[in-house]
Amino acid sequence: MSEEPQQSPPGTTAGMNRKPDHGEDSYRGSGRLAGKATVITGGDSGIGRATAIAFAREGADVLISYLSEHDDAKDTARLVEEAGRRAVLVPGDLADPGHCRAVAHRAVAEFGRVDVLVNNAAYQMTHEKVEEITDEEWQHTFDVNITAMFRLVQAALPHMGAGASIINTTSINYDQPRPTLLPYATTKGAIANFTAGLAQLLGDRGIRVNAVAPGPIWTPLIPSTMPPDHVKEFGRNTPLGRPGEPAEVAPVYVLLASDEASYISGAVVPVTGGKPIL
Repeated sequence: MSEEPQQSPPGTTAGMNRKPDHGEDSYRGSGRLAGKATVITGGDSGIGRATAIAFAREGADVLISYLSEHDDAKDTARLVEEAGRRAVLVPGDLADPGHCRAVAHRAVAEFGRVDVLVNNAAYQMTHEKVEEITDEEWQHTFDVNITAMFRLVQAALPHMGAGASIINTTSINYDQPRPTLLPYATTKGAIANFTAGLAQLLGDRGIRVNAVAPGPIWTPLIPSTMPPDHVKEFGRNTPLGRPGEPAEVAPVYVLLASDEASYISGAVVPVTGGKPIL
């Protein structure tokens, strides 16, 4: 991995020396999500941006929820609109319960319903000692990473019908927790369990719930939340010997959002470069 400038969280795509591949030049759609109304949190960059591009090229309209990375979000919206689909930008902090409800309500106001909810936004920081983790950081990590998912689901559910899909982003850390990412990894374990339980609760409504478990994926979160020595080695410990690109994760979200996945619910799909999740 080349040298990367350290950024402040949550980081921006423009601030990266090596830009991630979001599928801008490679993803080709085939109408698999035609007419679907979708919501993607953390949709401004990284996996969220790649998923927004893929969804739009598959025929979906996309609400992009993001924190404050306005330039990244505008770039993502432009790519969605270039695919001929609607892009709605909603900035704000998902740690705020009211904002979670506002995201769902805006989607309904713009699209009339929610067909696909992608809970992808996340916060992480690296710590070598447990004593470095403050109460405030621990709570904030849970508020953004898992509690927001619960609140978004509650707000969106009245507007989701049979055939709708909820897709949560967990991580290889749910199965192989990295000790230096203790709060983050703990939330990712909670997300896997949330997904499994919610899939059972919503099955009789015809709503599917699944999760994607990425391994090391090259996004702005990495140079903004990890020390330079970790960034330099990022992804090298996978069997494929490199970090993944956001464009290599997005097709899994497309599958899980599509009607082709009509009997897939309660699953966690690893995208880990060969590191096993058993």
